[in-house]
Amino acid sequence: MVVSDARQPDYPIVLANDAFLSLTGYTAEDVLGRNCRLLQGEATSKTAVAQIRAAVAQEREATIEILNYKKDGTPFWNQLHLSPIHDDHGKLAYYFASQIDVTDYRRVQTLEEAEHRLLLEVDHRTKNVLAIVDSIVRLSRSDNAASYAASVQQRIQALSRTHMLLAEEGWQEVELGALLRAQVQAFQSGDINIDGPTVMIPAPSAQPIGLVIHELAANAAVHGALSQRRGRLGISWMPHSSGLTLTWIERGGPIPKKEPGRGFGNVVLGAIVEKQLGGRISREWRDDGLSLVIELPALDRVGHGMQERP
Repeated sequence: MVVSDARQPDYPIVLANDAFLSLTGYTAEDVLGRNCRLLQGEATSKTAVAQIRAAVAQEREATIEILNYKKDGTPFWNQLHLSPIHDDHGKLAYYFASQIDVTDYRRVQTLEEAEHRLLLEVDHRTKNVLAIVDSIVRLSRSDNAASYAASVQQRIQALSRTHMLLAEEGWQEVELGALLRAQVQAFQSGDINIDGPTVMIPAPSAQPIGLVIHELAANAAVHGALSQRRGRLGISWMPHSSGLTLTWIERGGPIPKKEPGRGFGNVVLGAIVEKQLGGRISREWRDDGLSLVIELPALDRVGHGMQERP
């Protein structure tokens, strides 16, 4: 605690107890006759200082947390309590101020808040992933139990590859090219070219887009260009003012069927691209292969969105 003389200019300290000196590292000679602002420093909040100034001007009690500094420059969080002391005539005579070091408390509080936010974020991500897993399990179809298990496992592994990329990037966003390569390399065969500018995909969109790419790559490996030694696959993308265009071109594979069918691969493409992301898919079947274009809308239309980095 300290006591300041309110009858003298600039409220000089006239009393400082041993606990105050021990907390701040100052000696009595250092602080007597000086204003308590000697504890303020570079990162001290101007708002907190203004609150103290207002309390003193209005001669009222106040409790304010403020970042102060010890004599050696060490910062600490000070829970400062101010109380005016009046003389027998009701005139302000002194200001009493107590200090409590709440640095450790604030550190624990900050960790608890961070932990709470992390748990909420983990819960949100887990629900998103489990919703996709639920769709995979429900919509996958096979007359053979082993084939069914394999198809489900492959799609879960596709989610896992995206999950690993997101974890490496701190769960903020993932680069589209890296996302494409992670999914396509599982079916690496033939000639594959992946090329486009750096585009960052936010975490909420990365999982569904990764699954879309997996379905396209798996279909190419079983029915399309990647099923043939001479097959070629080209993937490119281009961001624009209204969103992103991704082009998937297969050449050198079997003559594609004109009808896409209603397999899970096409169901998931429609469900994710069109319904979840608000985009659209167009296909062109030619004798030399498949051309597919996916149009994804911009951030303000999707709710997740993407952004291009220079």
